[in-house]
Amino acid sequence: MEKYYKLVRDRIPEIIEAHGKTCICETISDEDYISLLDQKLNEELAEYQESKSLEELADLLEVMQAVVKARGWTLEELERVRADKAAKRGGFEKKILLKEVNEEC
Repeated sequence: MEKYYKLVRDRIPEIIEAHGKTCICETISDEDYISLLDQKLNEELAEYQESKSLEELADLLEVMQAVVKARGWTLEELERVRADKAAKRGGFEKKILLKEVNEEC
């Protein structure tokens, strides 16, 4: 028996049972859900940083979308904030590395 305390995708219990195993799950509160989503963001980011795979990046995006919804925002709001920041401050296409800033006298 393996013990877990982690947020999993909706179909994971069904997949576990399809493999002839049983699992114990529960539906958690909104507060615990947001907390575990925040942990899941860190987990997925670490997995992407280790593998650099598109699949792990997709997992990170899935969790980000869940966080947006759980916090009562919409994906449209997220995109608007992203676009506004990009318009004001730019994106990352120019590959600029800031190395030093000097104070003017």
